[in-house]
Amino acid sequence: MRERSVTRVVPPVRPRKLAKVPFVELADGRLQGVVSSGSDIERVYVSSIAAGTHGYTCSTNNNRPCGGLRGSPCKHLTALANEAIVQYGLPRVARYLRVEVAEDGDLMRALSGSHEPAAAAVVFSRFLRHLAYLEVPSTTAPLPEMQWFPDSGGVR
Repeated sequence: MRERSVTRVVPPVRPRKLAKVPFVELADGRLQGVVSSGSDIERVYVSSIAAGTHGYTCSTNNNRPCGGLRGSPCKHLTALANEAIVQYGLPRVARYLRVEVAEDGDLMRALSGSHEPAAAAVVFSRFLRHLAYLEVPSTTAPLPEMQWFPDSGGVR
């Protein structure tokens, strides 16, 4: 009997526009991602909200703190949360962050965390790795770095 391991890909709840928030993920116990700067085309912000504690952070890709963090989440964190809801749906994001959202659906108001610095390098590195796949020419041949499991004949 042959068995195959298949990773289930969850399609987005609604299509996203990637210009403002090109990268969003629920990973490493955080809602995290990359948000484009509204004023400088070459600057991005790495933002995250921790599950459970709801501690949040936002800094540029070179670890300079966001100027909008003044005792409450900045506009980058709000944009990140909004795009996560588009990508994953409010119930899934709320469940991941371990928060109960009121009937109005305002996720940011339901969060109770405070500023909690975290390194941006890991998230930004993952974003750059995803960008690299945009440069790979279209092909039907397997990509070696995407083959995590042996050929179908190798598992019995």
